[in-house]
Amino acid sequence: MDASTSSPARIVSGRSSRFAAMQMDLGNLVSMLLPPLPLLWFGGSMLVYALHRHHPDPRVGRYTQHAAYRFYGVMGAIIPVGTFFPGRGITSWLIAWGIGLAVIVPWSLWSMIRIRREDWPDIVLPDRNPSAEEA
Repeated sequence: MDASTSSPARIVSGRSSRFAAMQMDLGNLVSMLLPPLPLLWFGGSMLVYALHRHHPDPRVGRYTQHAAYRFYGVMGAIIPVGTFFPGRGITSWLIAWGIGLAVIVPWSLWSMIRIRREDWPDIVLPDRNPSAEEA
């Protein structure tokens, strides 16, 4: 097979990898800063997690997984505990939201700072469809 018929190498840019690593933390921040969004982000975050957990750069998966641990840990504590909040008062939910903010916001900001400080080189991916001669 000559070079003119071979498919071009697929490249994942370092910039793309860095942004992918920050997406879960960005979603966590936005969802926690706007009170009704955590429940919507709970579903959306599963999609982001599935897309980025097995990224070609393993650091993207690691950062995504850690951001998911934080968000699901906070939500996993608030929702069952909230079942026992008294009456229809909003005070207990605001306190829970404040605790979630206190955990998610600084930790996500710190994670994004670490991501931005790292060097993210471009990744050249091997061709998925080798020719019959190469196989």
